[in-house]
Amino acid sequence: MRLIGITGGVGAGKTEILSFIKKHYNCKIYLADEVAHQVQSPGEKCYEQIVALLGENILAADNTIDRGKMAEAIFGNTELLSQVNAIVHPAVKEYIKQAVEKARKAGDTELFFIEAALLIESGYKDFVDEMWYIYASVEVRRKRLIASRGYSEEKIAQIMNKQLAEEVFRENADFVIDNSGTLESAYNSIKERLEAYTWQE
Repeated sequence: MRLIGITGGVGAGKTEILSFIKKHYNCKIYLADEVAHQVQSPGEKCYEQIVALLGENILAADNTIDRGKMAEAIFGNTELLSQVNAIVHPAVKEYIKQAVEKARKAGDTELFFIEAALLIESGYKDFVDEMWYIYASVEVRRKRLIASRGYSEEKIAQIMNKQLAEEVFRENADFVIDNSGTLESAYNSIKERLEAYTWQE
């Protein structure tokens, strides 16, 4: 089983790339954001720690953590954000490691993908077999984010300024997919890279 990390800046098109991969290859795909929600659900270790840190006012009516309230509680407080990340990131990594081990033991998956914007910062480079960087130019990403998510120029700038520079992504990548143009072009580069693996129509 080949373990592949997928990362890239906001608006680079990681979702479309992963949808294509999921459709055509014998694989498992884990999104770090989704795992983060999972490990913060009631009954999980992270849930107790975050509620203890931020208080019960971040909870929704059903006692789950309200992401909006949590964001408000953390907003502008880098120390609190660091503390939350110190709780969540190791738990996400452990969850994914267990999923990888389970898939390896089952022996019926050819490719296992882990997607996260912070894969490099979170130290996944030494964990995965190879790291893929989904690239799209800043201008293309900006247009996509305005069209698909309705983000303002200010919000886009804020998000992009917090993410790694393109040079850092490229330095840490074993494979770069240029997704600035057509999706078909990006798909073709994936097909070439995964030529040795089973293709599913």
